[in-house]
Amino acid sequence: MPPQIVLCYPVEAKHIERIAAAMPGAEIVDAGQERIATEIVAADIFCGHAKVPVDWDEVVRNGRLRWIQSSAAGMDHCLVPSVIESDIAVTSASGVLADQVAEHTIALITGWCRSLPVFFRAQQKREFIRRPTRDLTRSTVGIVGLGGVGRRLARLLSVFDAHILATDMFPVDKPPCVEALWPADRLDDLLAAVDILVLCVPLNDTTRGMIDAAKLAKMKPGALLVNVARGPLVVEPDLVAALDAGRLAGAVMDVTEPEPLPPASRLWALPNVIITPHVGGQSSWRIDNMTDLFCRNLSRWQAGLPLINYLADKRLGFPIRGGGAPIWGEPCVP
Repeated sequence: MPPQIVLCYPVEAKHIERIAAAMPGAEIVDAGQERIATEIVAADIFCGHAKVPVDWDEVVRNGRLRWIQSSAAGMDHCLVPSVIESDIAVTSASGVLADQVAEHTIALITGWCRSLPVFFRAQQKREFIRRPTRDLTRSTVGIVGLGGVGRRLARLLSVFDAHILATDMFPVDKPPCVEALWPADRLDDLLAAVDILVLCVPLNDTTRGMIDAAKLAKMKPGALLVNVARGPLVVEPDLVAALDAGRLAGAVMDVTEPEPLPPASRLWALPNVIITPHVGGQSSWRIDNMTDLFCRNLSRWQAGLPLINYLADKRLGFPIRGGGAPIWGEPCVP
């Protein structure tokens, strides 16, 4: 019986042809979001990101699925307890969308610093009034989570002569543009030191709600909070309270909790907040790059080689740098 590859990301015919060439003889099913909940039960290999409910417990009980290749860097869409405890191999798309997310992060930060929303609103009222702005150049920026996105963002920020500090669960391979790379348990030190705090960590049991009232109170007064990772990292009522109190100067976010953000959320109306609808990873070549990763991993799977972005510890939700498996974007990855 030929292996069945089930896809759930927006592929075109050219992408399916590449996948078929990477594993000749496999049956490829382009399920899309419409059919993924039923098609995945019969999958041997799954590549994609199901944005509709999937009965992962049933998938695990069925015992057929051997490998999940996520088309997203965040893995909370599939890493339920039954999958974590199973022998299903899991690989992420960490780093595949790093260029796009980092670029979007720079746009959010620079747009906020230069008061662009204020000027856009003034333009709509035909007001030509000069107003204060802030500087990104030579600011101190803290990056929480120095993975694919965090490292790419650090390189971009270095062009602004920013002083870059970072924390990570595995503080290894510090890039030259990062002044200090601390372990995750030094988050409080980071909060007190930076003008701009950027969240780039995955969502898991450790990081859910990590930025709450207590952490917001430790941030430098007048700092900017940036969330381009996952909405549930931040406790929204605590963030609104900090903004109302003037403790924070503002917040910019490409992710919220929930998504879409309800119209009644206070965040919509706050003038010092910029919200974009989780579009940081969008790109004209996103699907090409994702298919490239999947095809490389299909070849490695068949050859018995370590998979790119393999999650050695599925509870973490990200590949471990220096953990023995190749990571996308690293020069050594063939």
